[in-house]
Amino acid sequence: MTEKPRVLSGMQPSADSLHLGNYLGALRPWVQSQDSQENFFFIPDLHALTAGNYDPKVLAERTRTTVAQYIAGGIDVEKSTLFVQSHVPEHAELMWVLSCLTGFGEASRMTQFKDKSAKGGADAANVGLFTYPILMAADILLYQPNFVPVGDDQKQHVELTRDLAQRFNSRFGEVFTVPQPSIPASGARVYDLQNPTAKMSKSAESPNGRIDILDSDKVIAKRIKSAVTDDGSEVRFDRASKPGVSSLMDIYAAVTGKSLSAIEEEFAGKMYGHLKVAVAEAVVAEVAPIRERAQELLADPAELDRMLAVGRDKARAVASATLTSVYDAAGLLPSR
Repeated sequence: MTEKPRVLSGMQPSADSLHLGNYLGALRPWVQSQDSQENFFFIPDLHALTAGNYDPKVLAERTRTTVAQYIAGGIDVEKSTLFVQSHVPEHAELMWVLSCLTGFGEASRMTQFKDKSAKGGADAANVGLFTYPILMAADILLYQPNFVPVGDDQKQHVELTRDLAQRFNSRFGEVFTVPQPSIPASGARVYDLQNPTAKMSKSAESPNGRIDILDSDKVIAKRIKSAVTDDGSEVRFDRASKPGVSSLMDIYAAVTGKSLSAIEEEFAGKMYGHLKVAVAEAVVAEVAPIRERAQELLADPAELDRMLAVGRDKARAVASATLTSVYDAAGLLPSR
């Protein structure tokens, strides 16, 4: 029997709720892949510390809420390994080994550090932000995945991961699987409802451009019905000249499974308002059961902790074996 490819992915607990882009672009494809892949899904709470001025209570709440939404969205803890990053200390341990293989100039060229330090000034950027890509490389390499699903903006980090894996293997022997980046072909980008040329984001200027999974039905419908549209009245997909309508059509297609041409036919002779109503109804029908299930899970923290303990133990079994191989290869004495 052919082995299933191993895949690792995660989303930071940096907001009170996942948004529709997180769900359609990441979570739903993860769920759909559970029978065809060996999946490791995690909440990178250690990465969230790079914010510097975070509130500890908020981070803990957001981590738990993110876990609940993963499960409510369809992640099966029996089929997939679901865990919190800080529950597996091997992440930080492997990061140190990889840090000693990473050139200072190499780390300095990482786009995320350059962008954030440019915005806040050099003093505002902490060392954790500088070494963030190395921790990300450790996150990946611990689980020996074949593929890492990423957006275009994260591809550079996977390239660094590949470089470090090859560097370690060349110097100390074949220990790491060298992973491939996997960029989703569809459903990967949902646009802001108020700025339809920008990706829907947790950090957008206005929350009105975002559809949060934990929003009420009323709030979701209101935000969609208030979405920016374009000149004219024809419902037609044209990303360049009709970004607002095209964004709504993208969402409707992703949620309903209808083709863009079928949507154009459905709304032929109708106004933008008809499209907005249909999109709102479809999105509410999709996310309301997820919100309700997430709320049930959050109301039973003992059960949520039980599921996380199962994932932690599964993750540590793989991570500790990898770290043992790394330490042996690198000349570090065993502790037993």
